[in-house]
Amino acid sequence: MSSPTSAPDQTPIIESIGQLEAYFRGHEKPRDAFRVGMEHEKVGLSSSTLQPLAYFGPGGIEEVLKRGVEEAGFEPIYEHEAIIGLKRDGTSVTLEPGGQLELSGAILEDNHATCKELTEHAALVHRIGDDLGILWLGTGHHPFARREDIHWMPKGRYAIMRSYLPTRGGRALDMMLRTGTVQANYDYASEEDMVRKMRAALSVTSLVSAIYANSPLVEGKLTGWVSERQRIWLDVDPDRTGLLPFVFDEDFGYQRYLEWALDVPMFFLRRRGQFLSKICGVPFRRFLEEGFEGIQPRMGDFEDHLTTLFPEVRLKGYLEVRGADGCRRDLNCALPALWKGILYDDDASEAAIALMADVDARGRERLREAVAREGLEAKVDQVNVLERARELLAISQEGLKRQACLDANGRDERVYLEEVDRILSLGKSPGHLVAEFWQKDWGAHPERLAEHCKF
Repeated sequence: MSSPTSAPDQTPIIESIGQLEAYFRGHEKPRDAFRVGMEHEKVGLSSSTLQPLAYFGPGGIEEVLKRGVEEAGFEPIYEHEAIIGLKRDGTSVTLEPGGQLELSGAILEDNHATCKELTEHAALVHRIGDDLGILWLGTGHHPFARREDIHWMPKGRYAIMRSYLPTRGGRALDMMLRTGTVQANYDYASEEDMVRKMRAALSVTSLVSAIYANSPLVEGKLTGWVSERQRIWLDVDPDRTGLLPFVFDEDFGYQRYLEWALDVPMFFLRRRGQFLSKICGVPFRRFLEEGFEGIQPRMGDFEDHLTTLFPEVRLKGYLEVRGADGCRRDLNCALPALWKGILYDDDASEAAIALMADVDARGRERLREAVAREGLEAKVDQVNVLERARELLAISQEGLKRQACLDANGRDERVYLEEVDRILSLGKSPGHLVAEFWQKDWGAHPERLAEHCKF
């Protein structure tokens, strides 16, 4: 869940819709400038009680962030008097609503660099966590805590969402407080390239979600769904979530995405460091046409608005793939490589589209729900998810082979897909394995699960 950055007050006034379309065109990059970004969230627990972390107090989130400043040279990010994040060298550490800790990684050249970044970040948070009595879990949903046990983080944006989103979906607060994800970000060269990447990603996103389905437990009990996180996203806010069926229309491009975004209700405006909630529920299009209580729309407002849209694949100044549950570090490390093989090779992108060409919009919706329930074991109409996921892995591997991006030891990025290959060889999503271990080997002991899911 991205947070606003620059102050909208200091950005240009929007004079026409053309400026907004130009925003997307202005982020096009030549292929030799393509980069990869990675975002991953982890759930923190008290190692002694396995309870959620508070913000204040010993062993709380505030102390974690302050230790990041003291021990790793991060610059603190404040909202009023509260430290709410860290930044350093193009990376930021931010807070999700329930205290999930997110690393928004730097813009890096390849997956060798993203995996190194993740490994170094994990070492830091585990060192701090060991000192403070904190366990960090890689999981799609908090396995033990009730919603009412989770502490809200002191961010103005989240207070507004907390009030508004439950009017749109029954699981919105669970999404905010109890879920965790791993995401990756990719560049595009042109409108045509963006369209191809969006179609490829939305065609196969449920297959990737099945590989990463990793949240079968809620409040210490199996739910019967392999991914509670993905189940939750089915009931958050239909205005701003989902699979965007219009992406597959012949006329899809920047303008169509923009037209959709303009009709999504806003959460807030930011002026002089304050979040203004009175505009909440007003479509951005109306704000663009009429202003709001004397406030003129600015480009920073549009950038803020784009961060409040939550489709499975999101267009901002880059493409963000959003469908995976948080997992253990080795599988998290694989995600940007898996998608890079698909999205940064034209033949692979076309092959991904062709792989799912027999599935229409309704089929994609059925597949999305089936994957949340059954993961890699799902079968919908003519689609055997495990078989298609194995084909998708082969497509990505070939794409990475053609890209031939080598590390110092001469290995290309396919090395990071070994854990995905292992998962597919087993034929079971990570959440399937957790469910089996929970019932048998672990005897439903929370400590065993925490050890297995350690980030």
